Amino acid sequence: MYKMILNKYNAMPLQVKAAFWFFACSVLQKGIATITTPIFTRLLTPEEYGSYSIFNSWLGIISVFVTVALTQGASYMGLYKFNEKRNSFLSSMQGLTLTMAALWTCIYFLFHNYWNRLFSLNTVQMISMLVIVWTTAVFEIWAGEQRTKFNYKYLVLLSVSMAVAVPATGIFFILHSDDKVTARIFSIALVQVIGYSGLFIRHMLKGKKFCDSYFWKYALLYSFPLIPQALAETVLNSSDRIMISRMIGDSEAGIYSLAYTLSLIMMIVSTAITQTMSPWIYQRLKNRNIDGIAPVATFSLMLVAGVNLMLIAVAPEVLKMFAPANYYEAVWVIPPICMSAVGMFLCNLFAKLEFYYEKTYYVMIGSLIAAIANIVLNYIFIRRYGYFAAGYTTLVCFLLDASCHYVFMRVICKKYLNGKGIYEIKPILAIIAGFLTLGFILMLLYSHVIIRYIVISVACLIVLFNMKKIGGRVKLLLLLKKEGL
Repeated sequence: MYKMILNKYNAMPLQVKAAFWFFACSVLQKGIATITTPIFTRLLTPEEYGSYSIFNSWLGIISVFVTVALTQGASYMGLYKFNEKRNSFLSSMQGLTLTMAALWTCIYFLFHNYWNRLFSLNTVQMISMLVIVWTTAVFEIWAGEQRTKFNYKYLVLLSVSMAVAVPATGIFFILHSDDKVTARIFSIALVQVIGYSGLFIRHMLKGKKFCDSYFWKYALLYSFPLIPQALAETVLNSSDRIMISRMIGDSEAGIYSLAYTLSLIMMIVSTAITQTMSPWIYQRLKNRNIDGIAPVATFSLMLVAGVNLMLIAVAPEVLKMFAPANYYEAVWVIPPICMSAVGMFLCNLFAKLEFYYEKTYYVMIGSLIAAIANIVLNYIFIRRYGYFAAGYTTLVCFLLDASCHYVFMRVICKKYLNGKGIYEIKPILAIIAGFLTLGFILMLLYSHVIIRYIVISVACLIVLFNMKKIGGRVKLLLLLKKEGL
């Protein structure tokens, strides 16, 4: 049995092996992060956990400005455009990221008291943030190179090593520090400097180009239009925690952040499906063979909705495993955020045509509309109903974002596909309506454990009786990657 599996693995094309290991690496990274969450929720109070979550929210926003969205596409697409000068291009990109990080560090030191007050962070936390932004960009540039060359071994080894080292070092620093939030943040910066600095040196030694004006101009012209879109997406994912902290308190932000973290566990499934479907859909669009896309997309959405319903159903029990009693209020935020994850998958599904036909300004418009709506709704409803409202405003805004992308998708279909859509909207609407209804019913049953588990048991029996049919669809989905390569 072992030899048969090994022979099948050895017979796989390099691209398929790389795709498998890139996915496995993503699962391992998220898995390790998930496993360590109960440790940090017990080492940190809700207020401290909230402060750390707010730091991460600001980190996402600031990284867009510091890196000028360089890792959103320019550093990756340039590997194809300048393939013959790959090493020079990569060293120039590393030079550009270091220059931008150094420039913003100087700006910070000139007005450090202002920035500290604005972000409610101390000097060590702010410097650590800038270091994390730079080292993360260094890694992303190197990782993009590895993916284009299908060098999965080094990427997986480094990613998993860092996924272990970061929380392990964080736990050690927290246990030996009075300021636990700063200790957690500083430990990440320290580990990333040790783990990623060598990648920067490697690219510099191979490319020997710190600054190439042609490469820098290309990267900046490519990246600047992506800044609003990258910023809007980050705001949509982060503004709720920042606003809860400012309007209510860090403790409530910490409880909400835990709910957000647990709700995104199932993103492993949706990310895997997205990575599998994307090359396949693009290949179908290239060949003008779009007839088979709709049923696969519909089943994929159903699968993502199903796994999120599983988490909603057992959210009270999962929360008790991951955190002490002072976090238990978070259970009422998990359902709407799980529903938001399905809305996020739907956005991605519709936006594939925007990316394929290079209409990225549509992506920017949709993201900006949803981000602005999120800030406005948070301001109104968090003040009125407390931090629980943020989960529902996030859900509304992701559904709004999906609606925008659907409209843009229809415009693209009319222009490039003679008006023929690649998805069937009626089944999609039926799945979303059914998912939202069942999700809210399960939430209402949190106080009625016996009834909830009867419903769960019936659902499990239905799945069991249809396992052969579901298994066949899942197998088909797994085979798409090979067709899309």
